[in-house]
Amino acid sequence: MMELRKDPIIKRWVIISSERSKRPMDFKKQQPKSEDSFCPFDYGNEYSTPEEIIAFRDANSTPNSPGWWVRVVPNKFPALHSENELKKQGIGIYDQMSGYGYHEVIIETPQHNAKFADMPMDQIKEIIWAYIKRFQTIRKDKRIKYVQIFKNKGEEAGASLLHPHSQLIATPIVPITIKSEIEGSKSYYDFRERCVYCDIINQELKDKQRVVFKTDEFIVIEPYASRFPYETWLLPLKHSHDFGSLENKPTLVEDLAKTISIITKRFDKKLDDPPFNLFIHTSPFIDGLELYYHWHIEILPRLTNVAGFEWGTGFHINHVSPEQACNDLIEEKDIL
Repeated sequence: MMELRKDPIIKRWVIISSERSKRPMDFKKQQPKSEDSFCPFDYGNEYSTPEEIIAFRDANSTPNSPGWWVRVVPNKFPALHSENELKKQGIGIYDQMSGYGYHEVIIETPQHNAKFADMPMDQIKEIIWAYIKRFQTIRKDKRIKYVQIFKNKGEEAGASLLHPHSQLIATPIVPITIKSEIEGSKSYYDFRERCVYCDIINQELKDKQRVVFKTDEFIVIEPYASRFPYETWLLPLKHSHDFGSLENKPTLVEDLAKTISIITKRFDKKLDDPPFNLFIHTSPFIDGLELYYHWHIEILPRLTNVAGFEWGTGFHINHVSPEQACNDLIEEKDIL
């Protein structure tokens, strides 16, 4: 297969070139980087992190001490800081803002070597609740326009520590990627009066070529114009623009935990525990997006390197078609 494919949301083109098709075993596994014996996120080392913002812990334990199962702390080396004053200025043709925002670390478990694929589903559920609590609290700051929750697993994906953790960065502007998704979604809605993500879900269910599996509340697909081998999207089956709406939907939180558990187990089994980036794309804190934006999670296994052509053109070359990726990740019980 050698094709150019267009993403229906942001109109980004990709090249699907599987003439030298790679299968999971063809990707060279990187050896994990050895770590020093001391880890600031380990159970019992609570004193070595900034003071916790929130924690899910035993009722008789005290903050910044053992007894927790999920902790959220400020990043010790933040990209943005909420103590900075938000200032905007123009310098000739250039715009500039002070470094106002939030940068936090969600320590996902006391277990140093744990991973999503091995965690009990209840633990993943607690991690999601920590995401939601911080998301909903930070949105009250009217200076913040967007909260990005993300997870870097493995050195190749940008993780500096092995201990399982996610991060949250809140910004006073809407990131360009999110803005592009919103503009593409609105353009599609203006023309068809439907959500483009909902239409993607319906077409994928009809085509049955790129659906890895679905649960009661979520669908997992290999997107049609995927940029990377085994790029995977998790979308709520029912239209919803706001990740924060899960605050009042415990059934969806439980189902999302189940969905994440299943797909990361597939990665672990079929792709030999790959490094990956996981991020939540949700509506910014502005009104009017309810009808046409659709929150979702994207997971990008880091199996190949982005090289000169990609950086120079914005074109990605994917050597594993999404149809082949789906076939590799699917199991018989998933067949619709």
